[in-house]
Amino acid sequence: MQGLGNDFVIIDRRHERFDATLHTMSKLCDRRFGVGCDQLVLLDAPDRDGADIRVRFYNPDGSEAGACGNASRCVAALIGNAPVLQTSAGLLPSFITPEGEIGVDMGVPALDWQRIPLSQAMDTVELPLPGSPAACSMGNPHATFFDGMDRADREGAALERDALFPERANIGCAEIVSRDFIRLRVWERGAGLTLACGSGACAAVVNGVRRGLLDRECRVEMDGGALRIHWREADGHVLMIGPATHVFEGLYPLGTHDG
Repeated sequence: MQGLGNDFVIIDRRHERFDATLHTMSKLCDRRFGVGCDQLVLLDAPDRDGADIRVRFYNPDGSEAGACGNASRCVAALIGNAPVLQTSAGLLPSFITPEGEIGVDMGVPALDWQRIPLSQAMDTVELPLPGSPAACSMGNPHATFFDGMDRADREGAALERDALFPERANIGCAEIVSRDFIRLRVWERGAGLTLACGSGACAAVVNGVRRGLLDRECRVEMDGGALRIHWREADGHVLMIGPATHVFEGLYPLGTHDG
């Protein structure tokens, strides 16, 4: 499945066993020797009250992502009936808009330096890095720059692993068009540049509002398309709305390609 070109291999383990070894996951994510994707998504039966499905997200390098907005929308579309997703970032309710787009309530962003996390106490609205990004966590750590998109291409790999980010970070680089419209490019932790990043779009709006640059409802345009983000003032939850598309399904012979 894909959301704005951010693509995922989704494996449903609720009725059939699948052992997700690092070798297997790397092969599946490889675009030349496997299926190819930005993230591998594993579905299991939930073990928390109120959840309909348990979802885990893995990057091509085998690291686990706490949250993935575009993948969450894809899972919600795949399961149907607006499921509540159980993730390591908490329970994420989904919904369907009157226009047929898929929305996910991404919860309340973490703004404190310890919860993002950063390596030391600091003001998370302006980090001590060139370009003065703002930082928050949407279940995974994000730093957002507001001085143009080119930095993601030039410095994304190095910034992801900066000593300021003990668990590495997603690096978002935004160009502000107006208070309710930005363009964004994201270097994703463990995946590199992608056509879109749902949690990165949420983080960009949250960080832009905190800096006084954006309104709470904002259109975020990325290389693969646009999302609508609303950081709701009443309860602090971030709502993300956009398309989710089923591309294909099939069988992958692990005995042949994973040995």
